[in-house]
Amino acid sequence: MSDSKPARSFIPLSIAVLTVSDTRTLADDKSGDTLAARLTEAGHRLAERDIVPDEVGAIRERVGAWVRDPGIDVILTTGGTGFTGRDVTPEALEPLFEKRMDGFSAIFHRISYEKIGTSTLQSRATAGVAGATYIFVLPGSPGACRDAWDGILASQLDYRHRPCNFVEIMPRLDEHLRRGAAATI
Repeated sequence: MSDSKPARSFIPLSIAVLTVSDTRTLADDKSGDTLAARLTEAGHRLAERDIVPDEVGAIRERVGAWVRDPGIDVILTTGGTGFTGRDVTPEALEPLFEKRMDGFSAIFHRISYEKIGTSTLQSRATAGVAGATYIFVLPGSPGACRDAWDGILASQLDYRHRPCNFVEIMPRLDEHLRRGAAATI
């Protein structure tokens, strides 16, 4: 008896990239460039790209607008995950999460530890789901963005990845929202 499953076709996603920084511009945003290049090389579509300052309101407003946009499937942010006073990306975005993805942080730190040792403790990388949109909050270094994409996101955002991936459950991410709307009608 064969245990093989039929091959799946790649499903391109629409992915937005947000850099959180008081100093970066599109001309010198290496982390945003890294993410944009990796996702397009993988066959996904760069839906939008922006830079906002390290301010809770600006971060939350931009990401919230993308969450409400049905044309955006995934949001990748880079920057603002450290411990300094201006590092506020997790504080801005975690309140938007309807479901946290604790495993993302654990796996990210395991991968990062292999490269930078205990310095990985200085990152508060996090992820979750808001609406029917995945949000991944990454550190601001190009190396950390490469590690997250290559070690986690490339496979989990690929419908062909077995035994399971984020793409195959996307149609069901908003079940709780649809049930709630039906209950109020």
